[in-house]
Amino acid sequence: MSDLHAINDAINKRAGRKLVSSILIALVLLAIIFSTLALAPFLFALVVILAFAIATHELISAYARSGVALHHWLIVISNASIMLTAWFAGPQGVLIAATIALFLNLIVVLGQGPEGFAKRSAESGFTLLYLGVLPSFIVFLAADGDGFALVSLLVIIVAFNDTFAYLTGVLFGRHRMAPMLSPKKSWEGFAGGFIATVAVSAYSFEALLEKPWWLGLCAGFVGVIAATFGDLIESALKRDFGIKDMSSFLPGHGGMFDRIDSATLTAPALWIFLELTKTLS
Repeated sequence: MSDLHAINDAINKRAGRKLVSSILIALVLLAIIFSTLALAPFLFALVVILAFAIATHELISAYARSGVALHHWLIVISNASIMLTAWFAGPQGVLIAATIALFLNLIVVLGQGPEGFAKRSAESGFTLLYLGVLPSFIVFLAADGDGFALVSLLVIIVAFNDTFAYLTGVLFGRHRMAPMLSPKKSWEGFAGGFIATVAVSAYSFEALLEKPWWLGLCAGFVGVIAATFGDLIESALKRDFGIKDMSSFLPGHGGMFDRIDSATLTAPALWIFLELTKTLS
């Protein structure tokens, strides 16, 4: 038993996470995703909107700790509204909702005076885009006629990349990928996540969407790149803020933003890929 504890402690130290609690939380999140998606896609969309509202709260709180005061609840409500519009009005509705939200937030920032205006307006715009517009693509996928299959594919790509990059990095990671941004991310981990993801994506395209396996292979490649950059962007934010996690909302994972960072970029990348390859199916 002491050997098992020693192994677990060694893995936790190498990975920077508590493995058992991390796995349990991941299983609970997967259960919520697939149960709501199977029960009612709109319920799943509401869960996604809530998750990104929490992530928005975490990011704005991090801004505040670094000395940038934004209108907290206006941005949270703006992002939730943008994503809700995605369900009812699609891409055109999101464009309109995002423009209105940006306009309203800039008016509020302008009312705070000229000092720090450039920084506050830029960070307001970034938050609206990154945690409001981009995750709307998850809602687009869910609202599609093949919503269950499309969201399942998104979850598979993100989960396999994260899991196998994590495991391969813990076991074999030697060469750091981006030490200034994410010291624990390695090229070995990237390779492990890449191989596993493109393989399962190729199979999933045939099994879930009845599309050619080679399209799935390409989608897996696109998904890995997007997920990796999503993770690195969030890591860069945390480095800039001088924090390890956005919050402690999810034991073993950090904050909600820490958990959904990969999906934030992978969803639009997958949606765009599917739109561009419709005629090839």
